[in-house]
Amino acid sequence: MWLTVAEGILIPFFGTALGAACVFFMRRQLSRTVQRALTGFAGGVMTAASVWSLLIPALEQSARLGKLSFLPAAIGFWLGVLFLLLLDRVIPHLHMNAEKAEGPASRAAKTTMMILAVTLHNIPEGMAVGVVFADMLAGSAEISLGGAMALSLGIAIQNFPEGAIISMPLHAEGKSRSRAFADGALSGAVEPVGALLTVLFAHLIVPAMPYLLSFAAGAMLYVVVEELIPEMSAGEHSDVGVLFFSLGFTVMMILDVALG
Repeated sequence: MWLTVAEGILIPFFGTALGAACVFFMRRQLSRTVQRALTGFAGGVMTAASVWSLLIPALEQSARLGKLSFLPAAIGFWLGVLFLLLLDRVIPHLHMNAEKAEGPASRAAKTTMMILAVTLHNIPEGMAVGVVFADMLAGSAEISLGGAMALSLGIAIQNFPEGAIISMPLHAEGKSRSRAFADGALSGAVEPVGALLTVLFAHLIVPAMPYLLSFAAGAMLYVVVEELIPEMSAGEHSDVGVLFFSLGFTVMMILDVALG
């Protein structure tokens, strides 16, 4: 079983690495329309995963509280939001297509802060995968192996364009293809590390699972609202981001229901 968990934890990282490998096959930087589409798709996947894979199981596991069953989910959700808000304030980072960096003042290179932005984005995804697998290992009736794998696969799918969105601009700014690939792939390394740590610690505090599930949901939705939606909507009006957001939401919903 632990081998299967290890495979599930690594799947999202492989998605990022495959996306970063696009730098070897594509000569031109991604167009603004393609970036909108990919960012919207990622936001849709993360939103659906937050609902079906995290918040609904958290509510179901708290059903014994009756009318107060919402409490662990609500508390965990807000803790996740505040945790990402804190990281957003203390880590210098630069979002795609933004001119001004966020967080504390830093002399780091533009490309470094772009990688930090994606790494910050990946933290809640790694936590989400980790807590779902930890819940499955604890024998939760609400989360099956198929459901946990569905979350890993869904995040891997939305990580694929993220890897490309990082590696190709890095190459366009002067880095070699191999270095751009390495930086793009490593931006996703925080996910398996975060997932493994979450599995190891969450397994020790099973009663806190509803809080941990909703914590990951809050952190992921913070990223969607603070980063992905503004990026897919920035500049000249376009419906591409919204359409691909809806597509990503639908794909993740289908995966979770069909495999769960």
